[in-house]
Amino acid sequence: MPSVYAAAILGVNSGGALRKIRVAVVGAGSFGQHHLRVLRESGRAELVAVVDTDGARAQEAAQRFACEALEDARRLAGRVEAAVVAVPTSAHAEVGGALLEAGIDVLVEKPIAADPASARRLVETAEARGRVLQVGHLERFNPAVAALRSVARLPLFFEVHRLSVFTPRSLDVDVVLDLMIHDLDIVLSLTGQMPEEIRAAGISILSRRVDIANVRLAFPGGCVANLTASRVSTERVRKLRMFQPHQYVSLDYTRQDALVLEVSPDRQLGSRLLAVEKAEPLALELEAFLEAVETRRAPAVSGAEACRALEVALAILDKIEEHSRLVAHTLESWKS
Repeated sequence: MPSVYAAAILGVNSGGALRKIRVAVVGAGSFGQHHLRVLRESGRAELVAVVDTDGARAQEAAQRFACEALEDARRLAGRVEAAVVAVPTSAHAEVGGALLEAGIDVLVEKPIAADPASARRLVETAEARGRVLQVGHLERFNPAVAALRSVARLPLFFEVHRLSVFTPRSLDVDVVLDLMIHDLDIVLSLTGQMPEEIRAAGISILSRRVDIANVRLAFPGGCVANLTASRVSTERVRKLRMFQPHQYVSLDYTRQDALVLEVSPDRQLGSRLLAVEKAEPLALELEAFLEAVETRRAPAVSGAEACRALEVALAILDKIEEHSRLVAHTLESWKS
């Protein structure tokens, strides 16, 4: 018979059954629907409710995923232990902060918030209330990224492309905060450093915000990362290439594979695929969140890490604005 202590560690109740964590999803849009699906299928979660200010959308999602529909996230207090925040970025701080204040552990979608001050408030609230705050940088849980991390020793150069076909989703943020931030988070986590120089250019094409951006990051010690993100492409591309002494690794996020090209001591070129156990990153992300809720350990992607990614993303947007002013001045000079 396991002790009470052992049962708590294993997440088992006194009857011997696995204890399920009561969870809600706030936001029934495209991201929220995916979270609802995975949580409904999880053996560790009891999906209690879906919250959306659009009552009809909340009801539709509730019927689909067999949970309660709510229109106000404040009604979750005392009813759930954890919640996923999948609302527009502009509302992350307000919704996430209220849930943390209510004693609810939170997984908030990326980016953590719309601005650094709001992001810091979320982190400080979680710390003050002793709550788990995990941020949804999904690619951290891509099995191919885990394989890449196992061989990363001294990255010196990155070439990253993340291209998407245009959709009306996430147009409340620029492509840097919508798409590129995934790769910024990966590069920052692999280098363990913040960039000391940023160069960037970007343009708006089909929305009022930046739809395509190209960025060069220079890190202390000489590592350089070139990143391109576009949401106006004719194809979907998710690739990262990492170069380090005697080795080049080509990773495909979508295929979840990583090819290594390396030079042996006798200067022979060889190639091999890294071992990757393919799985759905969102399921792995939510499993890690539930694990943190259960064990009270630090989350896999902390608020502090997400703040750093946001800081770099916003610095990139500042550089894009600076470049745009330069181009506008050049055009005016040319016309005259």
